[in-house]
Amino acid sequence: MALKTRFTEAFGIEHPIVQGGMQWVGKAELVAAVANAGALGLITALTQPTPEALTKEIARTRDMTDKPFGVNLTILPTITPPPYAEYRHAIIEAGITIVETAGYKPQEHVDHFKQHGIKVIHKCTAVRHALSAERMGVDAISIDGFECAGHPGEDDVPGLVLIPAAANKVKIPMLASGGFGDGRGLVAALALGADGINMGTRFCVTQEAPIHESFKRQMVANDERQTDIIFRTLHNSARVMRNEISQQVIAIERAGGATFDDVRPLVAGVRGQNAMANGDVDGGIWSAGMVQGLIDDIPTVKELIDRIMAEAEAIIAARLTGMMHG
Repeated sequence: MALKTRFTEAFGIEHPIVQGGMQWVGKAELVAAVANAGALGLITALTQPTPEALTKEIARTRDMTDKPFGVNLTILPTITPPPYAEYRHAIIEAGITIVETAGYKPQEHVDHFKQHGIKVIHKCTAVRHALSAERMGVDAISIDGFECAGHPGEDDVPGLVLIPAAANKVKIPMLASGGFGDGRGLVAALALGADGINMGTRFCVTQEAPIHESFKRQMVANDERQTDIIFRTLHNSARVMRNEISQQVIAIERAGGATFDDVRPLVAGVRGQNAMANGDVDGGIWSAGMVQGLIDDIPTVKELIDRIMAEAEAIIAARLTGMMHG
């Protein structure tokens, strides 16, 4: 079965499911598997060390699928920003037609992509940011609730309220993000006014995700309580999988007066990458959402997407329609 929504129609995708941009995970083998299963996969641009490497990763993905896929470009305020304009050019030159932007002041990127006929999905964590992106001319919004992995913003509004609050005001197609992992979530998102779902953590726990098996097994074992919000006192909240490192970071923050320098050695990207390469789940920081509590297997991407669609169909046909009387 295929569910037709405003999102699937506008973006030419079979199923209203998107594999969001994830640092270290959004690589060719996962993205192509998602595309081949009829959903929208996104390569994470900044996972690639250079714009040239991104060009190669796009080509590698094309070797594995002839279906549409996109690229995520996340703009973060950093001391030494990556060459965003060069990554942007690599995306445009490669003939990519769908981009997910996220983060800080995307206007110049959105304008440039739109000039080249690229459809833009902007990911945000608040209704006011969604409306600002809509005014910028993006084609779709991905609204990220408090349950999500990574940066949920500082408002702490869960999806059950944030999604319909956004749907009340946003006129363009909208994806629901944060806490989604099965057919129940997809139907709920559609009921709340979204046009599809964006999943990150659930796609990490698939056979094709290019991460160490021990991280996948840990996320299967974890329940919905096994995440921590770090960097809260630095006003840059991030939801991560609870482990020894996240607990140490929280202890430093609770002691008061912590600066980023106090936690930098614990949360360094290189440390996290090494931990992932070695399968050391307590060796570094790892983004994961509360949806871990709903994950209990490591399927192929195709098995996952087919199952979500079958579950959604059963809920719509049997459960919801079966409740209607008279």
